[in-house]
Amino acid sequence: MPVRLVLLVVALAAPAGAQTPDTGARATGTTVSGVVYDSIAVRPLAGATVQLVHADDMAGNVRTDVSDAQGSFIFTDVQDGRYMLGFLHPVLDSLGVEPPVREVVVTGGRPVLADVAIPSPRRLLAAICGEQSVRDSGAVIVGIVRDARSHAPMAGVAVAAEWLEFSVRREGFTRRLQRASATTTETGWFSLCDVPSPGTTTLVASGGADSTAQIEVTISAEPVIRRDFYLGSARTVVAAGVERPAGDTAAPPRTVQAGDGRLSGTVAAINTGAPIAGAQVVMTDGPDARTNERGEWTLADVPLGTRTLEVRALGYYPERRAVNVFTGAPAVHVGLSTLRAVLDTVRVTASRWRDEHRLAFEARRRTGLGRYLTAEQIARRAPVNASDLFRGIAGVATDAGMIRIRRGDSECSPSLYLNGTHIQPMMLGDLTADDIDSWVRPQEIAAIEVYGDVVPPQFQQILLGCGAIAIWTK
Repeated sequence: MPVRLVLLVVALAAPAGAQTPDTGARATGTTVSGVVYDSIAVRPLAGATVQLVHADDMAGNVRTDVSDAQGSFIFTDVQDGRYMLGFLHPVLDSLGVEPPVREVVVTGGRPVLADVAIPSPRRLLAAICGEQSVRDSGAVIVGIVRDARSHAPMAGVAVAAEWLEFSVRREGFTRRLQRASATTTETGWFSLCDVPSPGTTTLVASGGADSTAQIEVTISAEPVIRRDFYLGSARTVVAAGVERPAGDTAAPPRTVQAGDGRLSGTVAAINTGAPIAGAQVVMTDGPDARTNERGEWTLADVPLGTRTLEVRALGYYPERRAVNVFTGAPAVHVGLSTLRAVLDTVRVTASRWRDEHRLAFEARRRTGLGRYLTAEQIARRAPVNASDLFRGIAGVATDAGMIRIRRGDSECSPSLYLNGTHIQPMMLGDLTADDIDSWVRPQEIAAIEVYGDVVPPQFQQILLGCGAIAIWTK
């Protein structure tokens, strides 16, 4: 029988009075204490149910404690003997592993320090995907899919991951969309092995007619990533028209997803903690709202499940994150960085243009994969605004104040990079001339790169997938 079942069965079978030792019948014992540690998140694990069971009497006295905010637990009045120490926590369920258990021996009434922990990421990777994944430096994404209404685990749900894989050949870069998929077990658990690390992938869970939003996940050097999903139904409705330029009264209706969910929260400045009034909070393909003077917002008729939330405010860097909309969902608190704070970081990077950035630019220019403007070409154009430089570049359309990439008979909005940092446009989804002019002045620009169908890996955004513009400053 797995240890998880042993601990739970013993806890349920033990009489209620067995939880408190009869200290009056025997001598006072000692303490067994320690810390529960989350090796994946690299921090103490709070809220874990820690159990201490006598190894020679598994159906007897079962001691239980809950780890505090620092992950600490303590058992008092523990008599000499051999014990089994373990813990339960929802994180273990997400990882799909049994509770780690260790032996504790108490002798001579001496206090015992005994820490317990979730297994290390590499041990988990090997256990879930095999030793080959460890050798190949791959990663695994694990989690549980739950019903957004009942919170019950959902079996038979398809979970898919997609990412771009690049190959470098003599003729240039080639890219291929790779995919991994899994189906949840009876406990709602899934695992996606051999995901490239580090990198970026998109995830989506779908069951029947219901599906989550596409969630972008950044994979660091850690080989195990936890991502739980909530699945709920949505209905399609026609909402009010979107904002249009002055004088344009033909605002068409837009189609959005709606549901029975409700989500609320606050928006504040990261540097000061002050609430931000008038910030726009948008559920992708769903409802939107604006914050009040206290930075508070509420979205009603939100589709249940895992969704994408976008927050933007004038003078602040936009925030885009995955949120879970379910019955009893907690408030979502968003902190925004000022544009000045982001630009200060960019300027530090820009000071290195004269060395590795310049060399990398010249190397990409020699491939001929994109369109390039050097400092000399920029100076000859004598632009008034930075956006003026994109007029006349092959493959770029600049109509109606939009900066778009031409792809065959269609046009789409590219990703924007400033000194190698991805910049989210102020009006998410469309890159405008005003966006570019707000970020950089023409006299500050050292070089420009424009890519259409073939984009170097450092300028890829999977969710956008429509070319890229890279601007380098002096």
